[in-house]
Amino acid sequence: MTKELRRLTVVILAMFLALFVATSWIQVVAADSLAQNAENTRTRLDSYQIQRGAIIAGGTAIASSTPADDKYQYQRVYKDAPMWAPVTGYFNPALGSATGIEKALNAELSGTGSSAFFAEIERIFSGQPQQGLSVELSLDPKVQKAAWDAMGDLQGAVVAIEPKTGRVLAMVSKPSFDTNTLAVHDADAANAAYNALDENPKNPLYNRGIGGDLNPPGSTFKVVVAAAAVNGGDYTMESTLPNPARYTLPGTKTQISNAWGGTCGSGPTVTIAQAIKLSCNIPMAELAVELGDERIRKTAEAFGFNSSFETPLKSTPSSYPKDLNKPETALTGFGQGQVTATPLQMAMVSAGLGNGGVVMNPRMVDSVIGDDFAVHKEYENTEYGRAVDADTAAAVTAAMVASVKDGAAQNARIDGVDVAGKTGTAENGKSKPYTLWFTGFAPAVNPEVAVAVVVEDGGGKGQSGSGDAIAAPIAKKVIEAVLGR
Repeated sequence: MTKELRRLTVVILAMFLALFVATSWIQVVAADSLAQNAENTRTRLDSYQIQRGAIIAGGTAIASSTPADDKYQYQRVYKDAPMWAPVTGYFNPALGSATGIEKALNAELSGTGSSAFFAEIERIFSGQPQQGLSVELSLDPKVQKAAWDAMGDLQGAVVAIEPKTGRVLAMVSKPSFDTNTLAVHDADAANAAYNALDENPKNPLYNRGIGGDLNPPGSTFKVVVAAAAVNGGDYTMESTLPNPARYTLPGTKTQISNAWGGTCGSGPTVTIAQAIKLSCNIPMAELAVELGDERIRKTAEAFGFNSSFETPLKSTPSSYPKDLNKPETALTGFGQGQVTATPLQMAMVSAGLGNGGVVMNPRMVDSVIGDDFAVHKEYENTEYGRAVDADTAAAVTAAMVASVKDGAAQNARIDGVDVAGKTGTAENGKSKPYTLWFTGFAPAVNPEVAVAVVVEDGGGKGQSGSGDAIAAPIAKKVIEAVLGR
């Protein structure tokens, strides 16, 4: 063989190898992403021939497909649609649009993903029509209904999770909407329904549990500041701070006060534990300045702040900014200023404290199953990381228990159960209604649930409502549903 022929042979072999690698990559590695690409009209059209899988909560389908007398062949139908809207989202083949779980797990539900490959092969040989896979959620319909009912006509959200696993048990956002109106195959009707919702000033399309316009967490953030102090080893919950009735922010003429205008108890100093129990602003602002913004931010980030989570719904990151000056840092000591949070994030804070300082990644899906109930994929519990040590978590928990027992969060009390909780009443400007919060977990030892509630627009009471009066009773109902009370 001549030298030129050998070179040509090597070039041809290299070309075949490159072609093999490219086709293997397209057909195996990139198959799912290409199949789910919005520009892939062939896959989308093929999916109309497939009966979409159900979305299941507590053994009951809350989203399913029924035969339709049009080219799309199947109509998506939602049960108790407004209650589940922020979770399921909607699917509309006429518009080529989807949201929520319908979008996040479209590959599984539509039967076009790699997880459905072997089921499809089996159906081809058996001659049965292809079906999409079903998705089993972690959400508990009983807990979801309790949260939905407890919120009533208020504007806000509730998120409940299992501290040990990160499984989301409830996610309610109000005001909500009927997903069935956005799933109709009449494109004009669906667009009209969407436009009406989009133009509604109350923003019913927002999932306030994980996004929307984020609110300041108010005094619920005090537990993060306390944890940042105690976890460093140079403070305990019995460490004391000055106890004035007015406090001037460092380097400014701006004064702040406790919610009631007086001191935090009667003495010249106050402990961190007492400040948490009574929800005092001034000592927590003083503590925040002593700690510095970097130390607080690192602890906040250890609980999940400044990170987005895919449950698989993607959350908006809660924020604790970098490089705050001293007056800005003081304000974050009681959850004001530039700190913002989602209910998911504040539920994770409580869950982490209840779980001995370990924060779990939140998740909303347990498994993907076929119509024969065969499990195609199971979702595992995973750790986000350790936020604080176990002793710190126990110390902050004790103060939260005291807050519910005879402190600022008494409307979360449940007879026979130690509830750990913290309220928040966040300001939004001189004339704007407050944002009302509660976060906590129960039982305080080996908790079964952590919950966060946010009520926007002052709960209809402007600046006269409080987290304890309005948000805490909602959380109580959710906790009772989990504990079977």
